[in-house]
Order: sequence, then structure tokens, then C-alpha cells
Amino acid sequence: MKKTVLVTGAARGIGYAIAQQFAKEEYDIAVFDVLGQDDVAKNMDGLRAGGAKVLYCKGDVSNPADRLAALGAIKKNFGGLNVLVNNAGVAPKVRADILDASEESYERVMKINLQGPYFLTQLVARWMIEQKNADASWSGCVVNISSTSAETASISRGEYCISKAGVSMATRLWAVRLAQENIPVYEIRPGIIMTDMTSVVKEKYDTMIADGILLQKRWGLPEDIAKTAAMMARGDIGYSTGQVVNVDGGFSISRL
Repeated sequence: MKKTVLVTGAARGIGYAIAQQFAKEEYDIAVFDVLGQDDVAKNMDGLRAGGAKVLYCKGDVSNPADRLAALGAIKKNFGGLNVLVNNAGVAPKVRADILDASEESYERVMKINLQGPYFLTQLVARWMIEQKNADASWSGCVVNISSTSAETASISRGEYCISKAGVSMATRLWAVRLAQENIPVYEIRPGIIMTDMTSVVKEKYDTMIADGILLQKRWGLPEDIAKTAAMMARGDIGYSTGQVVNVDGGFSISRL
């Protein structure tokens, strides 16, 4: 029986690359995203072209009813779930100095980037435990996509940094809780990745990369994140629950 992966925020960008990689790994794919069916049709067809069964669940990860509806649809269509990739996330609509940032922006970013994934993981973890108890051959894991911003302060988007630091703690918490169930939990910290989110600051990062901010002097690609997520799901680092993998071109290495 084929395994199933749920990837949030997978209509495009990093999430879509992750879904593509799992399709190559012969998973069936559930995509949970806010975009309309017409906006995602081409990419969903692209996943199906690789032989995967694909379920698109339109919804907002920060909405409890949408989370429940997505899992209900997955149960109905696939019967089970092996891997959760918490990828959905947003940057502030306006990059503002922390002296000027609004509570509205803070609340929006925290609900989507931290609160939604936290409680989606809660729902999925309960279901994963049920599946494991019913079938000794079942295997699965949880992968959280955070950011180098979990540890790197950026005063023009403080709410984003705080939300990703929270994701890092959530990874540790779920790793501790699910270890007794033999369900590993991992975290990927992307660095400067070429996506729609970073396109608005492309010139800035082009200059920083050229000036040596990274050891590997190139933009990261969504595929770099996708391959790491697949490695985790395969069990290639199965004795490493709770661990962080920095996919950042060496950005996080302190150096003189």
C-alpha cells in the first residue's frame, strides 16, 4: 500500500517542490493550501503526471474547521497518513521596524506560522498513533519547515522571527512527546531560498551573496529543501529525532 504525505502550503514554492519530491518517492499527495482550485490546477496536474494520486484541500491552516476538513478528506480519499510536512507560512505583509510593527501583523503571522501548524500536528499525531496501534508495519514522521530566522534577528520582520523560533521549540516538544510512539519529528531550516516570498528582496540578497554572506555562493532552491524532507521521511536519519538540518549554504556557521 502506498504511503501518503500531507504538505501544507504546497500549491507553489518550497511546498510544491516538496510535494514533487514525494511524488518521485511514490507517495500519494495531499496538498493543503489557501489558493483556489483554478490557481493550483496546473501544479496539481504536474504532480499527477508523476503517477501520484493527488488530493487538493483548500483551506487556511490557521482555521480549526479547515484543519479538520482537510484531515477528513484525507481519511476518505486515502485511508491513512504517514508523513506531515508543516510548510505553510507567511511573511509580514509590510516589513516594519519592530518599533513600528502592528499587533494585527503579529497576530496574523503567528496564527499561520505557529498556531496553525502546532494544532494541525496535534490532530495528525493522534491519528498517527491510532494507525500505528492498528498496524505494526505502519511508519511515519513529522517534518517542520522553519527558517534561519529562528535564530537570526531581523528587526524589520520581528513577528516572522518569533514565529519560526516557536516552530523550533514545537519541533522539540513533539519530538519528546512522540518518541514513545516511535514517530520521529524533524526540523528543516531553510536559508536564502529563491521563492515568491524572497523575490521582493532579490537584489538585496544577490548583493549579500556576492559579498560572501554564504559559504556556498548561490541562492538555495526549493529542491534543496525537498530532498532533505524526503531523506527524513525515508528514515535515513532515523536515530536523530528532534534534530535540525540547516539547508542554508553555510550561512549559520559562525566565522571570522
